[in-house]
Amino acid sequence: MPKLVLHHLDDSRSQRVLWALEELGLAYDVVRYERDPLTRLAPAGLKAVHPLGKSPVLVDGTRTVAESGAILDYLVRRHGKGRLSPRRDSELFDDYVHWLHYGEASAMLPLMLLLYAMRLGEGAGPLMPRIESEIGTHLGYVEGAVAGRDFLVGDDLTAADIQLSFPLEAARAFGRLDAFPAAAAYLERLEARPAFQRALERGGPYSLGPRA
Repeated sequence: MPKLVLHHLDDSRSQRVLWALEELGLAYDVVRYERDPLTRLAPAGLKAVHPLGKSPVLVDGTRTVAESGAILDYLVRRHGKGRLSPRRDSELFDDYVHWLHYGEASAMLPLMLLLYAMRLGEGAGPLMPRIESEIGTHLGYVEGAVAGRDFLVGDDLTAADIQLSFPLEAARAFGRLDAFPAAAAYLERLEARPAFQRALERGGPYSLGPRA
């Protein structure tokens, strides 16, 4: 039996953990969960794995790790063997840490606010200009960072690229990425990687994934 077990929810951040596992060539099992078709919430069974009841959750022997950024960091440190991260004594390492946290700490927030605002309908009207402005600011920041580059940090894929993929997929799903061609092309390059494609096969249908 593989040592690592990923508790994976459909259409969620756990897809990028699958991708990292495939990039690292690690053996793992997947326990799948499906969202409620009406509420789109995670099933109650995930609370038996972690008190937050959310995905992803990685189980490594006796250790349980939640939060996608923490899981990616854990995989790189514990199982990466120098892959998916610059050396700690490298000048690139601080940039890597910034981007690794940025994907959730900053980039994802206005996109989540947009999701909630869309569900509120007309009642969210006063919030939309600020939400759209923040989305534009963050996508513009990413656009400048990846223009003329294959990856965020250095010349190789890192966990920071994997972490940033989800907010970019969300932005594309909301129709907000078309105005940022460098970011859109960067996401397409990431999705073309064989490990990304293998992760899609392991995780099952994924509505935030590549366009048909």
